[in-house]
Amino acid sequence: MLAKGELRALLARDLPEALAPVGGHAASNGNGNGQTAAQGTNPDLAPKEPKAQTEPIDKAEPGAGREGGARPLLQEYDAVVNAQSIPQVAAYLRDQHGYEFLSNITAVDYLAQGLIEVVYHFFSLAGGGPQTVRVRVPREHPVIPTLTGEWPGANLQEREAFDMYGVQFPGHPYLRRIYMWDEFEGYPLRKDFPKTGDKYTHDTGGE
Repeated sequence: MLAKGELRALLARDLPEALAPVGGHAASNGNGNGQTAAQGTNPDLAPKEPKAQTEPIDKAEPGAGREGGARPLLQEYDAVVNAQSIPQVAAYLRDQHGYEFLSNITAVDYLAQGLIEVVYHFFSLAGGGPQTVRVRVPREHPVIPTLTGEWPGANLQEREAFDMYGVQFPGHPYLRRIYMWDEFEGYPLRKDFPKTGDKYTHDTGGE
């Protein structure tokens, strides 16, 4: 099984175009795949012990301040990849390194940074811990290719991310709401979603 940090180094060697650009940020580069130099694309990068990063955003960038004024918390061994590369990276993990089970897809809303981060966890059935892959897309246009073509288990989890966060997954065979009704407006797990209910909640006046 791959050691912590090894996936990022292997991608830098084998699929360098898949890694998010160094120094990118969703609010400024248009693809939402921010990554600092410390996250790197050096193929000689050696795995390191886990260390949380909260690098301050440059003062010129929007969202800097007391609340949300740091880049999203990122373990330095996690790989951040471009949205369009996630099918290729998933296939690489499965075919080259035996991570054949996609256990989880979840999303995080970083309101101050203007991005949605989608987190994928892959496991090998032979044992060992998960491999985490992150994709960052801008909140105003969160689009990531679907994995359902080769990973059928992604179907419901992508629908959850669509329903709750508004992430679009082109190629999904049935991308409709899974918890909320079709007429519902907005995405309930986004941090700017109103907390006072919605227009569909009302008192019928019945006894």
